[in-house]
Amino acid sequence: MLGPVQSSHMNSDFVGRDAELTALDDALSRAAAGEPRALVVGGEAGVGKTRLLAEFLGRAAADGAVVALGGCVETGADALPYHPVSTALRALRRRLGAEVDAAVAGQEGELARLLPELGEMDRERPEADGRARLFELTVRLLEQLAADRTVILALEDLHWADRSTRELLSYLLRSLTGGRLLIVLTYRADDLHRRHPLRPALAEYERLRTVTRVELPRFDRAEVRRQLTALRGEAPPEDVLDRVFARSEGNAFFVEELARSLGEGLPGGISDSLCDLLLVRIEALPDEVQRVVRIAAEGGTDVEFRLLAAVTGLADDELIETLRTAVGASVLQPSDEGESFRFRHALMREAVTCDLLPGERSRLSRRYAEALAADPLLVRSDERAGRLAGYWYDARDPARALPAMLAAAAAARGRHAFAEQHQLLERALELWDDVPDEPRREAIRQGVEDGVCPDLSDDAPGGFVDLLAGIVVAARLAGERERALALCKRALREPADDVPPGSPQGPAADDPRRTAWLLTERYQLLRDLARSDGWEEISEALTLLEGLPPSPVHAHVFTHAAHWYVVHQPGPKAIEVAEQALELCRATGAEISGITAQHTLAWLMMHAGDVEGGLAQARETCAREVTRTNAVVVLRGYGNLATALHGIGRYAEAVATAEQGSGLADRHGLPDIASFVDGNLAESLIQLGRWSAADDVLERAVGRRGASVRTRAQVAGQRAELALARGAYDEARRQMENADNWTTGRYPEPQHTLAMARVAIALAAADGRILDARALLDTAVGEAVPLGHQRYGWPLLYEAAAAEARNHGIAVAGPGRAAAVERLREAMKGQPDFVPLWAAYALMIDAELRTAEGRDATAAWTEAVAAAERLEPPLLLITARLRLAETLIARGGPDARDTAGDLLRRAAATAHELGATPLETDLTTLAARARIPLHEEETATEPSPAAALGLTARERDVLRLVAAGRSNRQIAEELFISPKTASVHVSNILPKLGASGRGEAAAVAHRLGLLDAG
Repeated sequence: MLGPVQSSHMNSDFVGRDAELTALDDALSRAAAGEPRALVVGGEAGVGKTRLLAEFLGRAAADGAVVALGGCVETGADALPYHPVSTALRALRRRLGAEVDAAVAGQEGELARLLPELGEMDRERPEADGRARLFELTVRLLEQLAADRTVILALEDLHWADRSTRELLSYLLRSLTGGRLLIVLTYRADDLHRRHPLRPALAEYERLRTVTRVELPRFDRAEVRRQLTALRGEAPPEDVLDRVFARSEGNAFFVEELARSLGEGLPGGISDSLCDLLLVRIEALPDEVQRVVRIAAEGGTDVEFRLLAAVTGLADDELIETLRTAVGASVLQPSDEGESFRFRHALMREAVTCDLLPGERSRLSRRYAEALAADPLLVRSDERAGRLAGYWYDARDPARALPAMLAAAAAARGRHAFAEQHQLLERALELWDDVPDEPRREAIRQGVEDGVCPDLSDDAPGGFVDLLAGIVVAARLAGERERALALCKRALREPADDVPPGSPQGPAADDPRRTAWLLTERYQLLRDLARSDGWEEISEALTLLEGLPPSPVHAHVFTHAAHWYVVHQPGPKAIEVAEQALELCRATGAEISGITAQHTLAWLMMHAGDVEGGLAQARETCAREVTRTNAVVVLRGYGNLATALHGIGRYAEAVATAEQGSGLADRHGLPDIASFVDGNLAESLIQLGRWSAADDVLERAVGRRGASVRTRAQVAGQRAELALARGAYDEARRQMENADNWTTGRYPEPQHTLAMARVAIALAAADGRILDARALLDTAVGEAVPLGHQRYGWPLLYEAAAAEARNHGIAVAGPGRAAAVERLREAMKGQPDFVPLWAAYALMIDAELRTAEGRDATAAWTEAVAAAERLEPPLLLITARLRLAETLIARGGPDARDTAGDLLRRAAATAHELGATPLETDLTTLAARARIPLHEEETATEPSPAAALGLTARERDVLRLVAAGRSNRQIAEELFISPKTASVHVSNILPKLGASGRGEAAAVAHRLGLLDAG
């Protein structure tokens, strides 16, 4: 626009920074080799971050890298979410054009939230999963663009970044796995006070393997000499060097300004204040140029030429000449972003802004607001609402600022920038009392229409409670649950609008729908914060809606009520509420809530006995066409259907369903849902004995970027199950600890606690810690297995029963055994068994308890084997066959040995194929003890189990006494040996049995029959 301009800016050769350039070059080399990297550069204002970045980017671009530069705005960042990322993506699109358009094909509506030039944004209901999808699509876009070329994404001034930008960067940096991508971030270190929001983000970045952090120091005296020499064209006199170094303290920008002051002979020379130094240069400009510079300072980080023309009132030619002078004086410079201008350094803008009088600033802001309101095309469409809100707010005009804040909040909501939406609404709350009644009502009515405040009443909205409701939702979506809860409580106390004095207080006084909605929000918040089960809120909300015509609020409340019943009181009442919720959703057109309600109803029907009816409901939800609006709930439905099928033993169907759901979630850019479904897929693969495939799926689940803490806990739990089945007990314990660490909330869900308790009981039993096993059962179950959790309850009860049976001969297990067995029988009575899998578990538990009581369990195990043979999971059948063979061998009788041999051979072949080491060991040892060949080539003269394990006769004697609970000294007295010799024997026995302690050795000895006579 300006054409060539001779700037008085004292351009110089690049000085110093060898170590920092080396770090940048190294990161670039690794990125160019396909190892994405990130470099975070910090330093005080003016120390040379921008100059370093410019030098590096210039070199990289000359070598063929594609550079995309963006910067955070100094003021009003909350009103301009994602601004630096949008700027950088815009630069990429200018450079790569059609390649960017091809990369975003099919996702234009989503990515338009970051790059509005792509077209209209999708207008589906924004929720947290929608934001996760936006982040994932952004990463995919960058990866695709960096697949065959080196791309550098450089973002400056991160200390001014909005929260949504920081969170997008966190996601991006965690997700760097492939592509020739380098990310460079800069921030002003001296702005980071103790509670600055960038501090925790930087700590998170530093923990990532792909991120390097560099702190840019000030120049030392020798470097200042080199800089002055480059600026002046000759070495400075020593006295000048001393004065400049002392005043600048090595800050590169101040060195340059001081050199200019000395070189141009500006009034005052080196002033006492560096701020004054900068202002002296401004004051040396012509008056009209000074006026334009001051107006530009109040306009923002970048000010568009046309907007500046409208505010200054200058004709285009006059403004161009004025700007030419400011650019020539190195005060302003053209921006890379279109026809706009910015200060050469942020410190210079700060000096000018600080010099403006308060009234002067508000008047300038008003002129900006009036100009933009008169011609909205003066700025980019994605910045318009936020800029206007900021101008009116700084103009101190609450009546105009309030609707502008709500409009900016709506724009942030549409971009999934929930933190910024929340902050803008909080600012609207701050303005509320200073705005007359009618403008307030009009602003809220528009806010409801724009979706920033919920539509909760048949009456025309426009009251204070409507604003509070909008802030509650925004705060919840932004993760600010404590603030949301406080505002929700306030809204429930707030008098309804237009209620006569003396009337009942609170919005329920004349609007029960609004109150019911607020109570349901409070229920969600209390549940998320683990403060309450929420029944008080849910029950009151349901009561308030009784007798009222159906509305979307009814659908919302009843859907949450159905969920409450599922978790706390599944049964006929729960089904009734879920059916009502589904009917209300259909009647009011609440599609998303309707799908959720149908999922809930399906689950309840299945667990009430109508398995096929429930499955039909679940399949109907999954059969819906997946759209951007319903993708999250429909695809979660695949996971829910898969886990439902798994719970009733239909593992092959569960695998097919989960594979389809995982693939769809990946294609729709929802990585956490894909990983959640993969966790369900792996669970069924484990039961089918496809352990290698389960390993691969679990690795994929945690390797996928965006996997949540909850998903990681789920994967760790599945890995613990696999390790247990393989006999890798230490690994099982480690994964259990991971699962517990990753489980959020003070009250973990039964689906986690019951599953992990089963693994813990199995490990305790393997160690011979039967008392620990009993304690674990008491902790996990309490009075009874929680209602509706029989899919976890039956395996847990079986593991506890098996522990009692396996430890039948251990002395320490005797006291309390009868009570433990009776407790297990009582727990069984409360568990439904109408599903074949659950019925099989019931038979196996009964058989184990008979064994624990010393009763004949042959008939029980025969029935259990027949039931297990009709099921899919091989481990269950192996276990049942092993236990029946064990019982037959112990009982003896005609054909018992032959039948046991057939059972053992079939079970051993499957266990070997699976790699189920503990079961295979038990089978092999039992066969050896009974002299039963497991293979055709084996003879009946196999060694005894003790001999097979390498136990000497003396070690067998010691082992019998260890199993009886004797100490080393007692063993020594009984066998007429020294305590030291007894200790040596025990030390030799433990590794032969693969036991970690005396208790586990005793358990193994009993299980393998090593203590039998002979």
